[in-house]
Amino acid sequence: MNLKNILKYLISLAIAGGLLWFTFRQSNLNAADLWAKISAADYRWVMLSMVLTLVAHWSRAERWRLLLEPVVPQRPSSVEATVSVLIGYLANMALPRAGEVARCGTLYRLADVPVNVSFGTVVAERLFDVLVLFILLGVTFILEFDRLSQFFIEFLGGKLPNGGAGGGSGVLVLAAATLVGLALLGWFLFRRYRAVLERQPFYQKISGFVVGLLEGLLSVRKLRRPGAFVLHTILIWTMYYLMSYTLFFAMPATANLGPLAGLTILVVGTLGMAAPTPGGIGSFHLLVGQVALLYSLTAQDGQILATFIHGVSTLMIIILGVLALLVVLLRRNRVVSSSASLPDTNPINLER
Repeated sequence: MNLKNILKYLISLAIAGGLLWFTFRQSNLNAADLWAKISAADYRWVMLSMVLTLVAHWSRAERWRLLLEPVVPQRPSSVEATVSVLIGYLANMALPRAGEVARCGTLYRLADVPVNVSFGTVVAERLFDVLVLFILLGVTFILEFDRLSQFFIEFLGGKLPNGGAGGGSGVLVLAAATLVGLALLGWFLFRRYRAVLERQPFYQKISGFVVGLLEGLLSVRKLRRPGAFVLHTILIWTMYYLMSYTLFFAMPATANLGPLAGLTILVVGTLGMAAPTPGGIGSFHLLVGQVALLYSLTAQDGQILATFIHGVSTLMIIILGVLALLVVLLRRNRVVSSSASLPDTNPINLER
């Protein structure tokens, strides 16, 4: 690991630590109360959540195999793909964005799939997940519009000298009008100075990135079984939803939260996990703890829920990731042992 990567890791750790300190300080939650609530949880729901987690990871591996099918001569086995996915998740816990490289490197060791080929499919897979996330974000905002809009109006209104619902509504309207105006101005400037922009290296990078995104999204046309790809995508996100929602029932304070609360926390929690912190630490706690306030939870109960969901998910990643590493090591030792036990057919040695 070079100095640049070390600095990135230290910065991500510092961000995670700062966010954790801020969230726990805001909720006035101490370690003793947190442990008391978590240790008293109904762990039958935790076991169910863990099973759903395993199904989600298996389904992600199967979907990855579907993407690899048209681009490699022989698809890796389900076990090889699942082990690679689990090791990728484990690597992300240590270093953000390292999971994709670790996943592809593991698959190369297990199934001889070139890293550049498998990495391209991982990028395409991530693009489809981003698309699903945006769809869920839109659905959540539509279904919970009253609750979410009221939250933002009250938040913005409280910051104004003449705060209140009316003042907050005015700020929202002004903000929306400003955004529309800036968008129209940006489009006018782009059309007027497009020829100049196209000669700029920065524009070329942005343009190439956007083209790559579109190509990745359109790569589904190469799939031999697009229906199975869509079904696995639905299964993955359904399991993600149920993984966290089932944990609501493990504690009395959150057992009465409805399905829409589970959807909101899924979307917000996914955004938190995407932040540049190891395993979403800090960012997940902050976002989920804040959104829990929308559903009449106290700041402490919201933070306990966020810590509980993140802790169960992290524990599963560590357990499954370590088991996956053991599978790789055993597989490697078996290959080495098999190679050592082969008879020596070198003509020179036979003559001796």
